[in-house]
Amino acid sequence: MKLPPGKLRNDILRDVIFPNTGIDDVRVVYGPREGFDAAVLEYDHERYLLVATDPTLGVPEGTFGFFTYHFAASDVAVFGARPRWLVVNLLLPSESEKGFLEKTMRDLNAECRKYRSAIIGGHTGVYPSVAEPTSTTTAMGLVRREELKLPLARPGDKIIVTEKVGLEFAVSAAYFREDELRKFLSFREIQLLRELYRFETVLPDALIAKPFVRGMHDATEGGLTALHEIAENSGVGFRVYGERLQLHPLARKVLEFYGLEPWNVSSTGTLIAITPPDQVAALIEELHKNGIIAFELGEFAEDEERILVEKGEERPFPEFKGDPYVELYGKG
Repeated sequence: MKLPPGKLRNDILRDVIFPNTGIDDVRVVYGPREGFDAAVLEYDHERYLLVATDPTLGVPEGTFGFFTYHFAASDVAVFGARPRWLVVNLLLPSESEKGFLEKTMRDLNAECRKYRSAIIGGHTGVYPSVAEPTSTTTAMGLVRREELKLPLARPGDKIIVTEKVGLEFAVSAAYFREDELRKFLSFREIQLLRELYRFETVLPDALIAKPFVRGMHDATEGGLTALHEIAENSGVGFRVYGERLQLHPLARKVLEFYGLEPWNVSSTGTLIAITPPDQVAALIEELHKNGIIAFELGEFAEDEERILVEKGEERPFPEFKGDPYVELYGKG
């Protein structure tokens, strides 16, 4: 059996990865688990240590340093902590230019300073077997025990989403499929899309949302199908109302051009905030004050059905069976 491209499906994680994770350790509060993008470790009697790791490769030119920071840092932030320490491995292909490394480190350093993070170690090298610049970042942060945010929901909790659904797909199309986008977007619109890569992070969203939410999740590969993971881990169902979905106008145009639904397309930077009903208004207002558009997409329910309501009709919410991002950008 050949493994499919992109993020491994949960059934493979359960069969192959999770049973082979070494010894049990009493200091591991939450280890490898589907839907949990960070590990939670005992640190002291007041705090937990959060640890998350993510690779960066295949990203648009000029964005490598930004994503080397934010992919892993976002996973720490959604658990309630500011990313404090980073370990960064940079693996570069033969013939890499010193200028590329310099820009990568400048951009990475700028994000570290912005969020008060420190790089504490790692590895950097040039290797003939590496086909393209690849980094792996491990981010760590501390959170008070009572402030830990787990991606778990209760019946009645509202699903609050930030307006970045499909943006990752659209931005990447502006870089990798410019000739196709010229058929329906102007040069200025394509350039604007390229600049929107800086919104592909939930770090600022999560730090703002933390006081108002029960838990959070970043809708990365597979997009809003992350709701299934939340529901499965929580023993609840959910209802999503399609007419409430707000998309960036350019993201909407790109998805429509490729004939894609927004529900399962890569949406890195889209925060799913699991929010008690009495905190919804305050959360949305606080996000809006900080220039982040957010809206209520649906709610979690006691029954375990997972429903999408569109144009008055109900159907099962789409599953993650393969990300259109991987399928499109893996070609050519």
